[in-house]
Amino acid sequence: APRSGESAGHTAANPRMPMPIKSDTLSSSRYRPWMRHWLLAAGVYNLVWGASVVLAPDAPLRLFGVDALSGTGRAIWQCLGMVIGVYGIGYLAASLDPLRHWPIVLVGFLGKIFGPIGFVWCASQGDIDWRFGLTIPTNDLLWWIPFGLMLQGAWLHAREFDVGGTRVEPTRARIECEPSLGTPTSSTPDLGVALLVARNQHGVSLAALSQSKPVLLVALRHFGCTFCRQTLADIAAQRARLEAEGTQIAILHSADVSSAAPILARAGLGDISSFADPDHLLSRSLGIERGSFMAVLGPRNILKAIPALLSGHGIGYPVGDPLQMPASFVVHKGRVLSHHHHTYAGEREDFPGLLKTAGLASGAIPAHT
Repeated sequence: APRSGESAGHTAANPRMPMPIKSDTLSSSRYRPWMRHWLLAAGVYNLVWGASVVLAPDAPLRLFGVDALSGTGRAIWQCLGMVIGVYGIGYLAASLDPLRHWPIVLVGFLGKIFGPIGFVWCASQGDIDWRFGLTIPTNDLLWWIPFGLMLQGAWLHAREFDVGGTRVEPTRARIECEPSLGTPTSSTPDLGVALLVARNQHGVSLAALSQSKPVLLVALRHFGCTFCRQTLADIAAQRARLEAEGTQIAILHSADVSSAAPILARAGLGDISSFADPDHLLSRSLGIERGSFMAVLGPRNILKAIPALLSGHGIGYPVGDPLQMPASFVVHKGRVLSHHHHTYAGEREDFPGLLKTAGLASGAIPAHT
């Protein structure tokens, strides 16, 4: 049961937290009918091309004026036809829902990029006849633009909907324009309500936790992220100092409680408060957004990842939302006093600096009671 003064939480009777909008990729604003048509064409093309190479391997070679192959070369050529035909089945399956089945499109796109690169390398070494390159325009180059646009559409669609299929709205822009928020008209709850509803692993709300001492709330991307592992190590190293100054440390993540517990324990943080937010209700209320391609995978992240990896912060399976951006907040007595939203995933947090700014209300995140 809720503690005295706390909200009853996310229920149908609570008009401040309406039901979320669920994803339907075929009705998404990012979906275009031409995506299905191109994948159908790619599937049929690959099946026909692959079948001709397997069943009549000499016919395509004669078409391009290449001598018939024999022995191992002929077997490899037929195996290549089999692989291309299997890709065709994948493209036909992906055509049923191009945005949802983007991994198939990605694999095909990468093959159509690295295939010509490999061909040029082998041909330049004299290992293969240059005339085989006559197949590249229709096998590879023709599909670069449509496949690339499909992947772009899938990326943009993924930013609109979280891993649970709930529509994600530009919360930070709403907060800046409507500092009082009032009663939300979207799936993003009022920040004050979200602080009351969010519970740690012990059932204590974030609003209640912040009554006695300021809470340094660190929002992670996902537990497989190299930078998140680095952040956990930074927190563990600075924990004694931060707590000695009267600060409580809490972790906000998008995994479930059972998945997060062993990871935090291995980092030496198993006893601190952690708030599971798989539906992103608290994250969206705090203005945390999903990252753009450059924010998540841009060159700055690559440069930051090198020293992080060398320091032993490896890469793991994404436990949580891989597109979630990191951020940090100082919450006290149910109010957000200071915050920092990362501009790119590898940006490292200055926890002491953030605490120094606590008490300076910012317009981007209002202080709610």
